[in-house]
Amino acid sequence: MLPSIAVLPFENMGGDPEQDYFADGLAEDLITELARFQELRVVARNSSFTYKGKATNVRQVGEELGVRYVLEGSVRKAGNRVRITAQLIEAASDKHLWAERYDRDMDDLFAVQDEVTQRIVAMLAPTLEDSERKRVRNLDRSENLQAYDAVLCAREKWAKFNEVDNLEARKLYQLAIDLDPDYARAYSGLAWTYLMEKYERWGDAPDAALDKAQELAA
Repeated sequence: MLPSIAVLPFENMGGDPEQDYFADGLAEDLITELARFQELRVVARNSSFTYKGKATNVRQVGEELGVRYVLEGSVRKAGNRVRITAQLIEAASDKHLWAERYDRDMDDLFAVQDEVTQRIVAMLAPTLEDSERKRVRNLDRSENLQAYDAVLCAREKWAKFNEVDNLEARKLYQLAIDLDPDYARAYSGLAWTYLMEKYERWGDAPDAALDKAQELAA
């Protein structure tokens, strides 16, 4: 699945409604530039701009738009100067991955807009790549060595494909989850023990086992 991002309307911090066009234009240009990356799914303007003028909760935005990342920012103009801020946030964790501030003259508004857009995109692309690499790596690893060891032992038992070892594997996968609640590989393995129970007709409630497998997989 491609990493996904929503660019929210940039907030006009100057208080002058007539300057909204600059903040909106900057966000629109970012959407256009980011959409050039084939490895990135970008939410369309008509969806992300529904949040214009509203107090936003990044986690809620991520859920409603189905995105992993949110880019938000602000614009403040004062005389012939403009300050633009931008920050990249991982929606599910509300964690800030990258932020930057730009102070520029306004002699050529469109040149400023182009420069800031290019700089943000240039910074955003490697940040996204690095975040995705860490996310994928963490799906298969744990910093907790005891959890990792439990998963390895569980996998070996599960691979024997009998009811007794399947139950032993389940205990070990659950132990790994207790030690590291974010260890996706442990959830995946635990799901497989229930799936095996379903298809081998072990236990008294194979249909319930399938439901449990689906829950864990999710």
